[in-house]
Amino acid sequence: MSDQTYRQAIEELETILRTLETDSVDVDDLTTQVQRSAELIRLCKQKLRGIESTIDQVFENLDEEDEEPDED
Repeated sequence: MSDQTYRQAIEELETILRTLETDSVDVDDLTTQVQRSAELIRLCKQKLRGIESTIDQVFENLDEEDEEPDED
């Protein structure tokens, strides 16, 4: 499941939402759908945190490069 992309997770969440909006969801299925939605939201949050961390590191590296004196 962790190999699922952010886009795939969002698309699955949208599908679940459309299903829930139809009011034709069985109560037993509702529990499963809500649990799956929570897993997908966690996955998306983890991916966003990872991206944020990577971007922060890139900018830190750029700042460090700007602070280094030229050796020319």
